[in-house]
Amino acid sequence: MSRKILFILFSILSLTSYGQSKTEAINRAVFNKVEFFINTQLTDSIYSLASNNYKDKISADQLAYTLSKVYQLGRIRNVQVVDFNKNTATYSLEFDQYTIDAKFAVDSTYHFELLSFLSAQKTTTTQDSVEAPLDEQALSDGQPVSATDFYIDSIANTYIANGSALTIAIFHQNKYKSFDYGETKKGNGTLPTDTTLYEIGSLTKVFTAILLADLVTKEIVSLDDPIAKFLPDSVSVNTYIQGITFKQLANHTSGLPRMASNTNEVAGFDESNPYALYKRSDLFKFLKNHELNPEQVDSYEYSNVGYGLLGELVSIINNKPYMQCVQEVILAPLKMTNTTDRNVIDSKQLITLYDKEGAPTNAWNFDAMIGAGGLKSTARDLMALAVEQFKMPENKFQYALALTRQFTTFTPENTDIGLAWQMSMLDGLIYFHHSGGTGGGSSFIGISPDTKSAIIVLSNTAHNVNAISKAILEKLIGDPNN
Repeated sequence: MSRKILFILFSILSLTSYGQSKTEAINRAVFNKVEFFINTQLTDSIYSLASNNYKDKISADQLAYTLSKVYQLGRIRNVQVVDFNKNTATYSLEFDQYTIDAKFAVDSTYHFELLSFLSAQKTTTTQDSVEAPLDEQALSDGQPVSATDFYIDSIANTYIANGSALTIAIFHQNKYKSFDYGETKKGNGTLPTDTTLYEIGSLTKVFTAILLADLVTKEIVSLDDPIAKFLPDSVSVNTYIQGITFKQLANHTSGLPRMASNTNEVAGFDESNPYALYKRSDLFKFLKNHELNPEQVDSYEYSNVGYGLLGELVSIINNKPYMQCVQEVILAPLKMTNTTDRNVIDSKQLITLYDKEGAPTNAWNFDAMIGAGGLKSTARDLMALAVEQFKMPENKFQYALALTRQFTTFTPENTDIGLAWQMSMLDGLIYFHHSGGTGGGSSFIGISPDTKSAIIVLSNTAHNVNAISKAILEKLIGDPNN
């Protein structure tokens, strides 16, 4: 510890008779140093004040990313203690036009073990709130810092403690922002971006549902048409299959199970890449003799088999491979150039993937089950699909998007289902969402048409992002001014 820090500590400790405890005084002394380094934007110096425990959880790059947003607020003009509880201080930091809260805790060696920024509010006067000039209070992407930014950072930094990479993209108040955390490969020091390629797993089902809706709007099929007439005779003769409609496949009420019983029976089956060798002939072999439980028909049961079959039916009806249908119907119109079923696209390499234990794992490849979970994409591409949902339908593609959001059934938990989309309510506003997961990835897409808010969350680990994604989306919906 430098002599200057010791001098500050001893000077402040001498004032504890004025009502400060020794612990509070030490906390404030160390924070005074952090305040100076914030005002001089010396990120490395701030990180050097962190405890080893803090550094084990938060990398220098992660702290730098958060501090870069604080720096955009300008210089700290005043610091006030809001609260001190269990060795943790809450400070109110006053900038020229913003006030933010910071939580700060110091260990026995006078190094901080907690530094978090909780919110950013415009400074109010006796008149109206001060509006910060955009060119003075802008982020690197030209957008103002908000309470939502700090909220996202707080949630994201909790999630990435397991060592994952994380990309969050939001569209709110007609503005787009992305937030990136972690490393594209552990130890390489490279942040992901909104153009980093991730596995998106079951978000693929949204694409498959759109392809079905496209066929419906073109009057090629009806949602209530039985699927049997598009299947080979060897499968369509199964009386259980004859009763299934396209709608039932798309809203998970067909009675088909989550997984086909013969998935692991194909030659060369690899548990770490379970769908790679599962072909259309294997799927039809399963369907040929499968018996449905009558009690499950018309009841919601999430089914990868159903969406794998729906993807094959789309391909059969269009007489084109599934990916060609995706390209022509969805990707090309929206200029989604980085969505694919491959691990590499235009030299862009899929991010390194990790299982729940943190070990590197295989990407999943697909054949017949591609419609259930076979796509890879980027946050920027997926946001293009999300914001297209906000437009009033003017062409057949937009009518197809609207059709996927129409209610068709509900889950046992009383969540409404459209075609793939799940629907939830917050304060009378409906939002649509879907999640995805693979052996090395977790994903989420959510949209609120009424508030024109959207979120994409992509991770390169199998740790589920649902909770953090819904929390952020609900904050966007519930706090329209942030």
